Amino acid sequence: MVSNDHLIEVENLVMYFPVTAGVMQRKIADVKAVDGISFYIKRGETLGLVGESGCGKTTTGRCILALYEITGGKIFFEGKDITKVKGKDRRVLRRNMQLIFQDPYASLDPRMSAGDIVGEPLLVHNLVKGREYKEQIAELFRMVELEPYMAVRYPHEFSGGQRQRIGIARALAVRPSLVICDEPVSALDVSVQAQVTQLLMRLRDELGLTYLFIAHDLSVVRYISDRVVVMYLGKLMEITDSDELYDNPLHPYTIALLSAVPIPDPVVDRQRKRILLTGDVPSPVNPPSGCHFHPRCRMAIDICREQEPELRNIGGEHWVACHRV
Repeated sequence: MVSNDHLIEVENLVMYFPVTAGVMQRKIADVKAVDGISFYIKRGETLGLVGESGCGKTTTGRCILALYEITGGKIFFEGKDITKVKGKDRRVLRRNMQLIFQDPYASLDPRMSAGDIVGEPLLVHNLVKGREYKEQIAELFRMVELEPYMAVRYPHEFSGGQRQRIGIARALAVRPSLVICDEPVSALDVSVQAQVTQLLMRLRDELGLTYLFIAHDLSVVRYISDRVVVMYLGKLMEITDSDELYDNPLHPYTIALLSAVPIPDPVVDRQRKRILLTGDVPSPVNPPSGCHFHPRCRMAIDICREQEPELRNIGGEHWVACHRV
């Protein structure tokens, strides 16, 4: 049942990528990037999506944007199943969902001026014409704390933080309701990360935006997110409020991730116990049986190897997929 309070609802999302071999490119296996996950994003909130590299975070975001033809499941946007939307209707839908890329150096066309980059969505969707076009670009530049005269410059003339602001302005040009932030600050210096994060929070409050904030830096996620989803090898491990996750983590994988987050107090940092995960992340082509995390889990027992844990509510809005909790 789709709720009116939820902007996005993902139900049993599956995204497999075929592995082919031979002259005839015959399919021999699947990369199970996302393997049956369900969650929702409330209107006006920031949902953090965290996990190690290769766990399926970016794939999940791109599935929501309908950049991939999903293998299975449903995605509801404002109550409408977008997996069935095709052609012109999908183009209209994408106006309401935009993406901020991870790399500010690779995501901007070096042959286009900053103004043309920011204004391109306005032209693609036929939103403005003539003099209003330049006025909109100037307004978007001011919105992300850049001077409008910078619109004539090219990407190589900007710093990394300024480039990311241009990317943010481009995403906001068509006034979307959902913005998927794919590790938007991971390629920036620490001081610039704070500035861009503050900018994203201000824009969320002023424009009434909803964010899916994909990241692996848990300290940034705690600062910006209302709720957090922890993902591992295509599966959801834990979902709860941001403060609850950091104060009371329950899944062994979440506990291990949080133990690696730097703490500015040297006394507290020396006293806490770090958990080092052994081994590497298993291949998504052939994931482990039962709980996907069990080969690296110190608490694993026989049932963890044999039976996949169900994501269950253990009180309030706290959901965990672990037999030992």
